[in-house]
This record gives sequence, C-alpha cells and structure tokens, in this order.
Amino acid sequence: MIAIVFETHSFSEDNERGVASGWAHSRLSAEGRRAAAELGDRRRNDGIAAVFSSDLRRAMETAEVAFSGSDIPLLLDWRLRECDYGEQTQAPAREHIRDRGRYLDTPYPGGESWQQAIERVGRFLHDLPLRWQDRRVMVIGHVATRWALDHHLGGVPLDQLATRQFAWQPGWEYSLDL
Repeated sequence: MIAIVFETHSFSEDNERGVASGWAHSRLSAEGRRAAAELGDRRRNDGIAAVFSSDLRRAMETAEVAFSGSDIPLLLDWRLRECDYGEQTQAPAREHIRDRGRYLDTPYPGGESWQQAIERVGRFLHDLPLRWQDRRVMVIGHVATRWALDHHLGGVPLDQLATRQFAWQPGWEYSLDL
C-alpha cells in the first residue's frame, strides 16, 4: 500500500487572469507563494517520504516553496501535468469549464483528451510501487492529476468528474493498494 497525499499547485498568475494554462508555464502569484508556504507548514512533518510534482512551473514552484530547506526529495514527472489544451491553451477558464465535456474522449485541437491525460497519470501510478511501496508520498499537480487519482483509485467515472465543481481543500488522501 502507498499512501498518497494530493495537493493542487498554488494560485498562479494565469489563475488571477482567469485563463486556463494547460501545458503553458505560469508563475505563482504573491497569494500563491503564501499558500505554498502554508502547504509546507502543513505537510513538512507529515511523514512524507517524497514529493512528486508536475514539471509545469506553477506546480514546481509550489513544491519548491513548500519544501525548501527540507530533506524530502522533490521529483518532477511530466506525466502529472494538466490536460494539454492545445490551441485552446490560455483561453478563458470559464470556457474550459463549460466545454470540457466535449473533450472527455476527443482531444482538444492540437492537444489531448481528458481520457488521455487520465491514462498518462495512470502510468505514473503504475510505476510508483517500484520504489515507494509502504510509504507516504505527496503529489502536486492539477485538475487532470486529481481526476486521475479519483478515477484510478476511487473508481469515479470520468463523465462524473467533468461535471463536478472544484472546491479547494487542504489536500486529498488516497490509498494505492498493491
């Protein structure tokens, strides 16, 4: 069994502008850096053996701020990225939320589908036991990352995930049973 603690990346400059970053890099806002420091205060002594982060700037920066000065290894993995919105990268976030049901199985033009993103994160989960069995790890990522955890570890169908409203909370807990 692997205990997984998931945290979303902190608030980014794109979040402040109301655009969906997708695979674009966006820096944390001042509010985001503050929230990342609070994440570190919450989790630094929480028995975390390793932190896995998406390699997109907003997630990496969240992990770096949260765990700066800690001995906890920080490992970047591209498979934890957000869904690739292709040509619709940095379009208004409200349009992405409204239209995401159209892209569950059909890729965004020049990008990927939500199903493809969920499968990509699933490959990360498949590899996790190779080194981290019987450990507690943190994953810092995006909507696609959390949907994949809910789908693969919680059995939630993708179409149900697409209709849920996002409600931030201080982390989600999952169990990867081997």
